Amino acid sequence: MAEITRFYETFQPTHYDVYLDINREAKQFTGKTSITGDAKSKQVSIHQKGLTVDAVQADGKEVSFTTDDNADAIRIDLPKSGETTLTITYKAQLTDSMMGIYPSYYEVDGEKKQIIGTQFETNFARQAFPCVDEPEAKATFSLAIKYDEHEGETTISNMPETRVENGVHYFDTTVRMSTYLVAFAFGELQSKQTTTKSGVKVGVFGTKAHKANELDFALDIAKRSIEFYEDFYQTPYPLPHSWQLALPDFSAGAMENWGLVTYREAYLLLDPDNTALDMKQLVATVIAHELAHQWFGDLVTMKWWDDLWLNESFANMMEYVAIDAIEPDWHIWEMFQTSEASSALQRDAIDGVQSVHVQVNNPAEIDALFDGAIVYAKGARMLVMVRALLGDDALRAGLKKYFASHKYGNATGADLWAALGTASDLDVGAIMNSWLEQPGYPVVSAAVVDGKLTLSQKQFFSGEGKDVDRHWQIPLNSNYEVAPTIMAEKSLTLGEYAELRNENGKPFRLNVGNNSHFIVKYDETLLNDILNHVNDLDAISQLQILQDLRLLAEGRQISYAAVVPLLKQFADSHSNVVNAALYTVTNNLKKFVTPDSKEEKDLQSFYDQLSEKQVTRLGWTPKIGESNDDQLTRPYVLSAALYAKNEDAQKAAHELFVANQDRLETLSADTRVFILRNEVKNYGSAELFDKLLAAHRQSSDASYKADICAALTSTPDAKLIAKLIEKFEDADTIKPQDLRAWFRGVLANDKGQQAAWDWIRNDWQWLEDTVGGDMEFTTYITVTAGIFHTPQRLAEFKAFFEPKLNTPGLTREIKMDTKVIESRVDLIEAEKDAVHEAVANSLNK
Repeated sequence: MAEITRFYETFQPTHYDVYLDINREAKQFTGKTSITGDAKSKQVSIHQKGLTVDAVQADGKEVSFTTDDNADAIRIDLPKSGETTLTITYKAQLTDSMMGIYPSYYEVDGEKKQIIGTQFETNFARQAFPCVDEPEAKATFSLAIKYDEHEGETTISNMPETRVENGVHYFDTTVRMSTYLVAFAFGELQSKQTTTKSGVKVGVFGTKAHKANELDFALDIAKRSIEFYEDFYQTPYPLPHSWQLALPDFSAGAMENWGLVTYREAYLLLDPDNTALDMKQLVATVIAHELAHQWFGDLVTMKWWDDLWLNESFANMMEYVAIDAIEPDWHIWEMFQTSEASSALQRDAIDGVQSVHVQVNNPAEIDALFDGAIVYAKGARMLVMVRALLGDDALRAGLKKYFASHKYGNATGADLWAALGTASDLDVGAIMNSWLEQPGYPVVSAAVVDGKLTLSQKQFFSGEGKDVDRHWQIPLNSNYEVAPTIMAEKSLTLGEYAELRNENGKPFRLNVGNNSHFIVKYDETLLNDILNHVNDLDAISQLQILQDLRLLAEGRQISYAAVVPLLKQFADSHSNVVNAALYTVTNNLKKFVTPDSKEEKDLQSFYDQLSEKQVTRLGWTPKIGESNDDQLTRPYVLSAALYAKNEDAQKAAHELFVANQDRLETLSADTRVFILRNEVKNYGSAELFDKLLAAHRQSSDASYKADICAALTSTPDAKLIAKLIEKFEDADTIKPQDLRAWFRGVLANDKGQQAAWDWIRNDWQWLEDTVGGDMEFTTYITVTAGIFHTPQRLAEFKAFFEPKLNTPGLTREIKMDTKVIESRVDLIEAEKDAVHEAVANSLNK
């Protein structure tokens, strides 16, 4: 496939008039789009995909054209260059790909219904109307929509509706914006609305399959988020309204369409009376993320997709800044440490990973840019470093300047660094480019050498990696003043260790707060000093010790077996983040044992010892007024107790199931998944399986549906596993958007792994046809690699995926994930005996 050619170079639009007539019954639509703009030559190209173009006019006169489907293009010959209005009439099909204009399906009281929605990011606006479908090609849009409407339906778009004439809904002209942010929807919708302090109308919309109070939480978070951003950015929200819409079928998590943000139902609507705290936090951060984009991404947009991080990294940081401000009791930055920081460090340690800023040479590679662990999580950590260096005053001043300079236009990373640099008198670009332009991150080795405290940096790899002598400008964040703010050198000496230790009166540490994107390898002297004072450390610092030791063990820089004896020191912590880090390490130990072996039984006993006191302390029933930490810790220890096959835990879960078997959805969302999973695994039957599968189909509660998925995929019954896999391609039972979770659940189940692996290999073409246009398609490869850990599975993975290496958009993922499995297999082979011995020894202490 040819390299991307920018259509914006031939035609630069200023305004679109888009008319669409949509027939849901026939699943097709007709359209007429007029585009006013500047033709840079007499031959111009306009994007289209899947459109049947009937005619093209230039300034009211028919002109010749051809369609080039390989390039998604309409090639048009004009009588002259310069100011031109192109009018294109066409027809097309609605699809079920969750891209372009598509129907979402749902049921109310057993009756099947649908609403129509849109998804135009990255380059799917061209499936709805002819356009220059590139971020830089900003224009204003006037939208008019007609459809086979019946009474009681609602029609919404980026801007307010101005009038309805002859069944046509006309919407106000938008501000200048990119094509991928255009959106509309219609159907039988319910809504709740409010108004911000500055007069912006805020609304939440969903289908009538949901209870009205499921809209309340999102409405409150959205209103307060917009108010926060207007203040923080010192820039008004530029549109009259901000609608949040939950779509029953939605490929991504959410999408920041300007003024009409769309969401997967699970990430917008929730039961305020029975939703776990971690799910509330997740929904809140998703809403805050999308609303951060209304400025960072929508008002100012990356010039091209290679600067996608400008949108996503910033929104990923700001979601935490916003929620921390509006819900301070949640301590939301702890969630950043357990999710974003952890995933970024894990993926960025693989040789071959993309950098945050990536060149795009092929249209199919654009969707592959959306690497959540890198462009979102690592990029957010990068900006957290910037925030720590600049402080909020300089950050806000820089952002205000950035928005003022580039509003309604486009920008690059260099433009952001320039604005922040002017506000802070720091050369931000020089510091950050080492993080932006190169993949990976450093391990900083801290050691006492000949009595002197020395530091050195080197790229960290988990598994094999080719060292090409990269180095970074590292914000060290040390607790000793002698350490510089930024370490740009490969190595440095800080002074006589004994004197420094005596002078400071505490163990030497780096990356205090765990906000910089590196890990630390302390030598024995320094590490023992820290571990001897571990109870004096705050929760984030304890998390960091476990996190860094785990990564060093995976990178074969220390022995995994050496980490095992340390785990009991952290087992009784009341901190959620410490328990998150602890059970990340212990869950990795499962890969060193084979099912039903003595070694697995030892590991289960070890889990029992780690979790026993906490289960007794917290119990199975959440208590009124308990701390956030206790609410968030309970799932870790209950899961551990059930893995340990603790009889009291299994019995307690079973009794709760029996007592609530006629109202399972009312079980506390904090513990429901463990109760259901325990029942399916240990007391299951075909009758229970069918009952839960029916409940999944009928429920509109996304949290309950996810719990059922986790339970059913854990069944040990081969017949039920086969029955479940038959449902993988039944969209009425398992929506394509949810399929990955079901696939992963069965694949992670020792009794179901073979069946799930056989399914994806046999039905790969069906999967590609169904979700192949989805930016999450490659994650089916990622989740498979996250589970496989034997030489046999490695060989099978390579045999299946290596022939697909030249498939655009899959190449990097296949190469990286092959390395992930290879390094895990090598680690297990080298260390399994030592790990088994370490676990066995821990049981005797």
